[in-house]
Amino acid sequence: MRLLLVRKLIFFSSFSDKNIFLHTCGPLNRWASKSLTSANGFFCLNLIVVQEEKTWEEALEHCRENHDDLSSLLSETENRLAQREIQDPTITQRVWVGLRFLGDTWLWVNGDPLEFQAWTQTGDPEQQSPVQKRCGALSKQGEWENRDCQEKLNFIFVPPRCTQNFLSCK
Repeated sequence: MRLLLVRKLIFFSSFSDKNIFLHTCGPLNRWASKSLTSANGFFCLNLIVVQEEKTWEEALEHCRENHDDLSSLLSETENRLAQREIQDPTITQRVWVGLRFLGDTWLWVNGDPLEFQAWTQTGDPEQQSPVQKRCGALSKQGEWENRDCQEKLNFIFVPPRCTQNFLSCK
């Protein structure tokens, strides 16, 4: 048997972005046991919002010192989950994520591929080639915005991703 500390673990029984079925995994902030041999077939994602206002670089440093990296949002499902987590009125209107404009392209700082995208519908011309707004944030509307990296915002990160039976994390 393997013990797992559950902070806020969200399970999905469907990979369809149109049908999100949420399941919880045990009580929050309590130890829960999980058999190494049991099959679960669920996708899990642990999102953590840090309610400290920091520049993008300070947020990245905080994450790397204490946890992992600023989050990468690899699908519409992950984007919706992150959006849902930042709706509390005490959280800034936007939160830093791991998007950064380097060279001539937007990328996730942890190396994840930038395949899914959720840029704002306003069509900010600086999105493609930003001069000052070189850091990415997620808005409470679920859209990505390029922002000035010196802005002070809350931030969100995803600790290492769980595999199917929690045997290892990315």
